[in-house]
Formats: sequence, C-alpha cells, structure tokens
Amino acid sequence: MQKAVKKTRDFQKLSSGWNIAFNIVAGVFAFLCVFPFLFVTIISFTDESTLALNGYSLFPEKLSLEAYKYVFQTGDQLLRSYGVTIFVTVVGTVISLIVTTLFAYAISRKSFKYRNFFAFFAFFTMLFNGGLVPTYIVATQLLGLKNSVWALILPLLVNAFYIMIMRTFFATMVPGAIIESGKIDGAGEFGIFIRLVLPLSLPGIATIALFNTLGYWNDWFNALLYIEKPDLVPLQSMLMRIENSMQFILQNSQNTSINVGILQDMPQDTSRMAMVVLATGPIIFAYPFFQRYFIQGLTIGAVKE
Repeated sequence: MQKAVKKTRDFQKLSSGWNIAFNIVAGVFAFLCVFPFLFVTIISFTDESTLALNGYSLFPEKLSLEAYKYVFQTGDQLLRSYGVTIFVTVVGTVISLIVTTLFAYAISRKSFKYRNFFAFFAFFTMLFNGGLVPTYIVATQLLGLKNSVWALILPLLVNAFYIMIMRTFFATMVPGAIIESGKIDGAGEFGIFIRLVLPLSLPGIATIALFNTLGYWNDWFNALLYIEKPDLVPLQSMLMRIENSMQFILQNSQNTSINVGILQDMPQDTSRMAMVVLATGPIIFAYPFFQRYFIQGLTIGAVKE
C-alpha cells in the first residue's frame, strides 16, 4: 500500500525540467500582459516630433513631458475629477457588495420560500431592460439624480450577473453543515451570514469587488447623461472631453484663425497615451489587494461529511 501511494506521489510531482519550462511559459505570458501598458507609458513620455519622425519605439531618441503638461493644463479640474472618481469607486463598490451579497445569499438558501421568484426577478433584468429613454426619465425626473454624485453610483449599483455568480458561490462553496452548526449555537440569520458565510466567501466577494471597482472607475457614460456641473465630472469623462476638444481643434483648424505653430506643438498622439496612463495607472494598484484572495481555497476540507 505504501509503495502504491509513493508511486502516485512521484507521478504527480513535476520534474525540475518541466517545472522550469512551466515557469518560463508563465513568465513570458506575464510579460506579454504587462508589456502593452509599459509601451504606452514609454510613448507618453516621447517627444511628439520624434514620434512623428521615427514612429513608435521602445527606446525613443528624445523624451518629453509635453503630453502631461497639456493634460494638466486643466489645473484643479483634474484633481477634482480624480477625487470624484475615487469617491464614486469606493462608495459604489462598498454599497454594491452589500446589496449583491445579501441578495445572492437569500436566494441561495433553500429554506427561503420566495427564492425562485427573486432569482427570476434578477435574471429577467439580464434579458430585458426598459431602454435608455425610460431610464433617463426615471433617473432625472422621478429620482432627481441630475447633477448629483448618486447619478454615478446608483445606475451601476446592482448587477444581476454578479448576483448569479455569488448565488452559485454561496450554494456550492459554503457547506450546509456550517450553517447548521451556526443554528445549533443559537446564531441568527445575520449572525450566520456575517460570522460564518462571509469569511468563507472572501474569494468570491473579492472577485465581485474587483469587477465593481473596474466598472465604477471606467464609467463615463453616466456622467455624459446626468452630469453638467464641472465639480462632479469624473476622471474618464474629463479625459474624454479633453480628447474631443483636441479633435475639434484639429478638424476645424482650416476654418479658424488658429496659429499653425500651436497645432504643430500640440501633442496629439502622446497626449492620448498620457490620458491612458493617468486613467489606468491608479487602478492597477487595486489588483495586488484583490489578488491574494483569488488563490485562497478557504472551504476545501473545511467540513468533512
């Protein structure tokens, strides 16, 4: 018996050669994932005339900060937009996680009498919606969200797809014996959910939190619909307006009295890359925070039936 177990373990163990090969493949794949952002960053620091003459290069002949100077000409507006985006992302993600996990946990419990009705209620919204015009009327006239920071939070607050993911996670990864043990100890539903279910569900919650964070950070469409005050414009919408202004100037330069030298000095391509860096750079720091939860198998072996 011991020999059979030993052979099985030797069969499952990778040799040093295969281990090195897999590490090389993983390293190359990781480099290919990171390389586009590094290349965009290099281009954003490239001089515009050098870029027009030599094209894109990993080692530009001349570096320049003109692209970032052009973007930062907005002054305090950029900092305010960063503040709005950070506030919307943090508050929206927290509230969305609370609503999503509570809804998903309720419909994952077989003892909940109306779980099929509420599951269908959420799933139905994935197939049909009221359309853009009714949504705008409800948000502006019924809820009064026009020029309000909540217009950037509430439209993305509940996602039926995330609810279905968390419902499946609760139903498959949280053993029923743990819930029964909480009942035996006298815990209520909220006590079981907070003390037992949530600690076991951190990988799933972290995944949904990352999706929500990216959704709120990259959202610009709701600001286009509901926000007119400059103090409430989020980062993505502000960068889009800068891009549109640049395109307008370039397209109408022949019909206006704009100085040709100004157009030649305008960092067209490098400023676009600088906007990508400014919009993407801060959100990259969210990945290490969530990544450690993705590799946790907290419920594996937690309960032995």
